[in-house]
Amino acid sequence: MLLATALLIIGLLLVVYGADRLVFAASILCRSFGVPPLLIGLTVVSIGTSLPELIVASSAAFHGQLDLAVGTALGSNITNILLILGLAALLHPFTVNSDILRRELPLMLVVSAIIGWLLFDNQLSVVDGVILITVAVAYLLFTIKIARLAGNEGADKLTREQLSELPREGSRPVAFLWLAVALIIMPMATRMVIDNASVLAHYFGVSELVIGLTIISVGTSLPELATTIAGARKGEDDIAIGNIIGSNIFNIVLVLGIPALIAPGEINPLAFARDYWVMLVVSAIFAVLCWRKSRSIGKTVGALLTCSFFVWIVVLWFVASPVVG
Repeated sequence: MLLATALLIIGLLLVVYGADRLVFAASILCRSFGVPPLLIGLTVVSIGTSLPELIVASSAAFHGQLDLAVGTALGSNITNILLILGLAALLHPFTVNSDILRRELPLMLVVSAIIGWLLFDNQLSVVDGVILITVAVAYLLFTIKIARLAGNEGADKLTREQLSELPREGSRPVAFLWLAVALIIMPMATRMVIDNASVLAHYFGVSELVIGLTIISVGTSLPELATTIAGARKGEDDIAIGNIIGSNIFNIVLVLGIPALIAPGEINPLAFARDYWVMLVVSAIFAVLCWRKSRSIGKTVGALLTCSFFVWIVVLWFVASPVVG
């Protein structure tokens, strides 16, 4: 069990590192081929925050572990808000300034409602996957459009912060080298994660859904944790919160959409009956916090969010974790 735990942690760290290098390489390559920086920031970098979840979930689906994929997607959204936003708010209170963020929050809630409708029958089908991928493309186009308008006006803080975060140095050979490293690391790392997650699920007598909701989701959310805390410490509140919103949307439309195309099938009924509703409530609370008149998320709220995360973990593992499916 200790060996499986160690290998799982190592695998998750390698997945996160590989995803980071892949995004870094892709950003340099796109810039070298003349792709506008704004477009890079809103596509490559934005999707990159959900890349570890996407890699693990897709690999899990490919190996017939659809519950692990679903748990990873739903759990990552819960983790992003309760743990990552909570810890970041404890370090530095947030103030939401960007008009783009306030426009994207309703989209996050709409996407959350869509996945509830799709999960209602306790299945993920090919049609579900097509719907989610279509929503992903529409979201990207919408985001690029409003960001361009804001960028042209020079009035949106989030757009300026996103552009400042892009890598500005690096040649094509360096980018191709990191691309090769990432493509070598990630398949091995994801296999380590999937195999050892199954070992832990059987050892502790919990479902793969619970493993995805907790251990895998926390591990794959490390990029969001790093960028959110870094943004908070540098006073880049909008990019920190924007990373969470974008990641939560992509966790639904891509991290669930692609596994649905790879291996459609039945899922654990608790994914909809229990975990989806936790994600929806947490997402609604997040939206309310950003829409409040003060537009601030302080240390008290951060402490409540963080404590709620650990309560949720305890309930999952020790109260509501009989093996189901």
